[in-house]
Amino acid sequence: MSQTETKALYFLKQFIAFLLWLGITAIFLYSPYSKLFQGFDFHKSVFSTKDNFFINAFTLDFNAFDSFRWKFLDLGFNSMVLAGIAARLVIGMELVLGLMLLFRLYLRKFTYPLVIIMLSVFIVYLLYILIVHGNSGDCGCFGNKIEMTPLMAIWKNVLIIIAACLLMYLLPGKPHKIDMWSSLVVLLLSICGPFIVAPLNDDILPATVLNETIDLNPLYNTSPAPFKELRKGKHIIAFMSLTCPHCQKAAYLLQTIQGKNPGIPIYLVLAGHPSQQAEFFKRSHAEAIPHMLFTNTQVFINYTHHPQADTHFGVPAIYWVNNSVIERKSSYYQLDPKEIETWLK
Repeated sequence: MSQTETKALYFLKQFIAFLLWLGITAIFLYSPYSKLFQGFDFHKSVFSTKDNFFINAFTLDFNAFDSFRWKFLDLGFNSMVLAGIAARLVIGMELVLGLMLLFRLYLRKFTYPLVIIMLSVFIVYLLYILIVHGNSGDCGCFGNKIEMTPLMAIWKNVLIIIAACLLMYLLPGKPHKIDMWSSLVVLLLSICGPFIVAPLNDDILPATVLNETIDLNPLYNTSPAPFKELRKGKHIIAFMSLTCPHCQKAAYLLQTIQGKNPGIPIYLVLAGHPSQQAEFFKRSHAEAIPHMLFTNTQVFINYTHHPQADTHFGVPAIYWVNNSVIERKSSYYQLDPKEIETWLK
């Protein structure tokens, strides 16, 4: 091989290494960013008197961190606070790897192996989701901005692992005297960052105390009526629109909570067209939760009435009902399994 060909091959390898390094670095920097900063989204309700159902719903998604935090409830965490801590630590580790890659710190010795280990753990989790829930829904890898099914996420992680293995030889990195101190600064900032951007006190927002009577009799004037008696005892009753994206998220969270805590009595009252139920349950996986399709639209609006909102109603409306009295009202990001179980006692 001539000297020219050798140089050409060398530069080709360096160019490939640069592209692989740039791609992995971008992914590990964008991933924590998307979970912490992306997802502020407003949706307003439009009611169709002709079709007699809600086209959309008035809701506010505070940030994509909520969805990611719920993944840890699905893994068995019984407290929103503990799930939030675990979520922040995982985001922090992603940021550590992103910055270590960016500044090329301990690439072959530490960073590449940790990338492979972390993504392997993610693959195991995604395989669990694939087996339990099927290849539907969003894995949450990139917050609310880039939707990926579990299978897509698995292939993404496999490709990144292959790229990391190649980079061990194509771009091993060169040690510098300040690598240790730089790594310590990166570690400190990355682990603390998610706790600063998304403070822990956001996880312990209490449900609003109402103590208002709710007339649930109209639910039993509909066919089919609820098979369980909601007018007596304690229940978590959620009023949702089938077309509301945040209702789908709330339903996903509720099915996660009930799956890990089957003793919590949850009931869904859904508004929308029957043809929309399949998509709603495909995204929320909540078909196992007792539910009904409620067709009395005016009564549904009264149930979700919010005088302070411009549209005067909002979904999801989640009520903690005790003998036909709404003792508390919560948003889906305020649902804590441990707090609900304490309320049920």
